[in-house]
Amino acid sequence: MLSIFDLFKIGIGPSSSHTVGPMIAGLRFAQELGKSGKLSEVDSACIELFGSLALTGRGHATDTAVISGLMGYHPATVDLIEMRCQLDRVANEERLAILGSREIHFSNRKDLIFHFDRSLMFHPNAVRFSAKDASGNIVLDRTYYSVGGGFVVSDEEANLTDVSSNATTCFPFPFTNGENLMAMCLESGMRIDEIVDANERTMRSCDEIESGCDQIWKVMQESIQRGCETKGVLPGGLNVKRRAPKLFEMLSSESKSPVDPLRVLDWVSLFALAVNEENAAGGRVVTAPTNGAAGVIPAVLSYYIRFVADSNREGIHRFLKTAAAIGMLYKRNASLSAAEMGCQGEVGVACSMAAAGLAACMGGSVGQIENAAEIGMEHNLGLTCDPVRGLVQIPCIERNTMGAAKAINAARLAVLYGDGSHFVSLDRVIETMRQTGVDMQSKYKETSLGGLAVNVVNC
Repeated sequence: MLSIFDLFKIGIGPSSSHTVGPMIAGLRFAQELGKSGKLSEVDSACIELFGSLALTGRGHATDTAVISGLMGYHPATVDLIEMRCQLDRVANEERLAILGSREIHFSNRKDLIFHFDRSLMFHPNAVRFSAKDASGNIVLDRTYYSVGGGFVVSDEEANLTDVSSNATTCFPFPFTNGENLMAMCLESGMRIDEIVDANERTMRSCDEIESGCDQIWKVMQESIQRGCETKGVLPGGLNVKRRAPKLFEMLSSESKSPVDPLRVLDWVSLFALAVNEENAAGGRVVTAPTNGAAGVIPAVLSYYIRFVADSNREGIHRFLKTAAAIGMLYKRNASLSAAEMGCQGEVGVACSMAAAGLAACMGGSVGQIENAAEIGMEHNLGLTCDPVRGLVQIPCIERNTMGAAKAINAARLAVLYGDGSHFVSLDRVIETMRQTGVDMQSKYKETSLGGLAVNVVNC
């Protein structure tokens, strides 16, 4: 069973699979070197990127992420200014301090290799680290896969075949699909968020869970605020202008009445734009469940706080726990990786999670919440991942505004105008998403080899 805090990670932009995951992989490799007692033998290192990590690695900051991980930085706690200073030092002096201590020679040009035409079997997002001594002998080498949402799997973990069927028996409610999650709710008389909370309490105290949820929401709010305040142009060469500050100024200056009947939607778009512009700039956001889709859930949660009557802290926690339950189902039964599923696995999943969370806060029944989650994904099926120049900007930023709007509509359809009964189950739509992702050509799955990425003229 996954934790709420597996689905909602605090990290940095622009990508959970291409930035957060590779940084964690680099840190894991460096820590293993440290624990092996062989760190003092290391004289040089080589990093190889495969598949999607190579094809969109520079636009997604994978190159700097893997180096930062080797230096000992973690995406949840890294000081961004300090990290960028150290990255400049590596580039200029060709010296890298593993875990901040062992100085080695490292050339970005020679020791960071992009295999644009090679993918490894287990997953398209693969990175291989090799540490060598002064004679060129390998001290340690490891391969990791960044499988989406900041989750990282080593080569050894990927090859494990003897997975115990009793792995979830320590949890009071070991749900594996939507059907048995709903059955557990009906049998116990508990809500989805209460089921998730009961499982979470086997790993953390009540106070830790509550403070953890508060921290997630705090970071989401801070990313919205920074996005609303920071003007300028996003990095990467596309010269995409930040739009959130101007929209925020316009909406904030308006009198409360009379108002455009669609003004609420403009606020929702603002919240999503603010987060994803901050993400595109490499700022701190919450992976929810990915960075490319980081704006959807904060936007819908902000809609709940600002525009839904009687919203409160308890509702925020209910939203996050319910959304996490839905995200767990996608992670277990399909994937959160755009390199496997296309953007249906990122914005589509975030939309489904947000729809469920909002439906729960609107007082929806278990059936209505499941219906909201199903609607949220059903109308994102087939969504491709085709970032222009490999940057998480076009169409990614606007796509979050659309995902947030769809989530709100899905929740309203399910709770206000539905009774929980519906033709397509959540489990069926998750399996359909998985099959669609498998059938989707690789050029539409975070490689920037198809779609808008090749049809937009770069002026």
